[in-house]
Amino acid sequence: MTLEKKSEGIYIDDSKISLINDVDSIIFDCDGVLIDITKSYDLAIIQTTRYVLQNIAKINDAIDIDFKIIEGFKSTGGFNDEVDLTYASIISLVAATKLNQDQTSFIWGVIKNSDFTGIVSVEKFIENKVDISEIKNKLSYPGTHHENPLYKIFDQLFYGPKLYEKLFKSKSNFSETGLIDNDKVILNDVLFEKLDKKFNSKISMVTGRGKESVNHSLGKLLTKFDLKNSAFLEDEPRELAKPNPKSLVDSIKGMNSKFCLYVGDSMEDFIMAKKATEQGYKTIFCGIIGTSKDPQEKLELFEHNGAILALDSIHNLPKVLNLE
Repeated sequence: MTLEKKSEGIYIDDSKISLINDVDSIIFDCDGVLIDITKSYDLAIIQTTRYVLQNIAKINDAIDIDFKIIEGFKSTGGFNDEVDLTYASIISLVAATKLNQDQTSFIWGVIKNSDFTGIVSVEKFIENKVDISEIKNKLSYPGTHHENPLYKIFDQLFYGPKLYEKLFKSKSNFSETGLIDNDKVILNDVLFEKLDKKFNSKISMVTGRGKESVNHSLGKLLTKFDLKNSAFLEDEPRELAKPNPKSLVDSIKGMNSKFCLYVGDSMEDFIMAKKATEQGYKTIFCGIIGTSKDPQEKLELFEHNGAILALDSIHNLPKVLNLE
């Protein structure tokens, strides 16, 4: 399947373009779609991995996780949760150190052997090579945000002292400003009003973030969404995490939508939309590529997996939907 460049920032499969005219609702992912997180969540992955390796694993010569590695893990379809990705990075670098192997080569080997099962596939691959029980026991991951040591470090760095205490009723061990304040909001009132005219308030959100976190960054923009039929998966049981389609299906059903456009930026989003369609809830996936460090690589990933629409930005949506 080939995605043709129709105009600047718009890539469409011509054979399926007519389907886009039939959508009657739009559901958004948040991170990488409504908000650019390269200086917030992505930086939290990098800083948390570095902190744990130095202070818990006692490894001072580890490579820094870079944006290419983050994209690599996310491209497998099993790492919508940034803390899962952080954990996978940590145990990969611990394993590489124990094996005395080149860390960069080793972590890319891990990525190539990862799949939609996420940390399960990573642990299986690594444990066939080396014993990592010591770091696994220290991190005891996954667990709850309130109790798990890895979640606590990540959340304290991401949210900062004030918001962390508000969310978790506990003081942070870090005094630095929360990385969440580096979120760059892409959505604006003008775009929302254009979309609302077409979809008649059938606009919701299914995101891996918690509601308070989204509210902190989007503010009043969040109130414009159909919050009753939105899902904030960080606040839900882990088994509902993407690519489980239940939350997306619930949103579609709640809005009484017959044909949904789901706008996301990851393979988890794509898989979730595909599973919703397989369950009888017609969904077109729209892949956002412009917030990626390598938009061309992200475009090729979506194209290879059968996506019919990719955009540089949500601000290309009005043109695709004939709203301007």
